[in-house]
Amino acid sequence: MGRWRDVKQNRVEKQETIIKQKSNNSIVSASLSSRFKAFLTDSFLITTPITYIIMYLVLGGGEDFAQNRIYGWSLILSITAAIILFFWYVKFQTPGMKAYSVKIVNLQNKRITFIQAFIRYFATLFSMVSIFLMFMPFFHKEKKTFQDLVSKTIIVDE
Repeated sequence: MGRWRDVKQNRVEKQETIIKQKSNNSIVSASLSSRFKAFLTDSFLITTPITYIIMYLVLGGGEDFAQNRIYGWSLILSITAAIILFFWYVKFQTPGMKAYSVKIVNLQNKRITFIQAFIRYFATLFSMVSIFLMFMPFFHKEKKTFQDLVSKTIIVDE
């Protein structure tokens, strides 16, 4: 909270975006903790309100949602996908990623394509279902996730 206050009151100068690179020219990804915190923040800021709106306003309550689970989850995931893909493609970061100063780029440190964002979103859903793929960054030497490898994107510090 203190850093935000210092920036707001112009006590700290804005820094240029610098991407750390290793000696072999590969991009260093953001820490696992900042990526996880950004994911949790996005879950509460984006996914949770959409879930409640679909569940209670569109479908009329928990019982109707339980009877129409496929329809309900398809609405939730499609609306969430549209919002997250917009943020990734247009802004390079979701609100959670902005809060923790990370952004998404391709492996050449350039803007990601819409196809890469689309593949990354569905690879993220697939890795959340798989137990092994969720823990893949802990075993990968560059701390890359399944979605990083499949979509050829990476989340870096801003």
